[in-house]
Amino acid sequence: MEAKNKQDYLLSSVKNALRLLQNFSIEEPEKKVTELASSLGLGKSTVSRLLATLASEGFVSKDPETQKYRLGLTILNLNTIITSNLEINREAQPVLQRLVDETGETAHIAVLDGMSVVYLNKIQCKHPVQILTHIGRRNPLHCTSSGKMILAHQKEELIEQVIEQGLHKYTPNTITDPEVLRSTLKTIKEQEHAISVEELLEGVTSVASPVRDYTGAVMYAVSVIGPVHRMNPHNPSLIYKVKRASKEISERLGYWKH
Repeated sequence: MEAKNKQDYLLSSVKNALRLLQNFSIEEPEKKVTELASSLGLGKSTVSRLLATLASEGFVSKDPETQKYRLGLTILNLNTIITSNLEINREAQPVLQRLVDETGETAHIAVLDGMSVVYLNKIQCKHPVQILTHIGRRNPLHCTSSGKMILAHQKEELIEQVIEQGLHKYTPNTITDPEVLRSTLKTIKEQEHAISVEELLEGVTSVASPVRDYTGAVMYAVSVIGPVHRMNPHNPSLIYKVKRASKEISERLGYWKH
């Protein structure tokens, strides 16, 4: 019984340590012990012990002046290992760079992860705008061009799960009507490109096209994102370039359309 209790304690500690690491974000890269304790629902002493252990392994570091913690360089090392070994990143990198050069806007590769879209790769243009698409960022499926593009090619069960969890309204342009979303996804699947105009963030627009793996499954999307005053997502030339990029990346992953 004692051994089991010890094992349960260790598993609980590991889970809390992982929750703690996930509590940091681009918006809040630094936090004090009290902030972390409040956010996680844990005692300050517990959080302090977890932070001390994580700091000893380089997963977090502490600013001696502000007394705030931030993610450590060990995280960066792990991120480099993951991204450098992802086939999609290796194959997409030169295509994304060309897409940025051709369009003058920022390009991304996104992947489906659960009920969200996660950005795996990003190449910024010379004049980027502040957009919520950093590598590792999770965004909703129903109001991003990449999310809608990938969702349009998934099974009905997943589409209904997304609808059931609620179509949160981020801007006046966000699709919140289930029937409108279903109809939009059907059109997107037929035309092989998706457009988002200020659906997640006001002032930002994007165009996405599907990336297929060697089996033909759509788990990724390539997109170009820019400010509405500079980028017209309905421009046929822009859509063509995004589609051409998605086709080339798909072929690099082993997909050939017969």
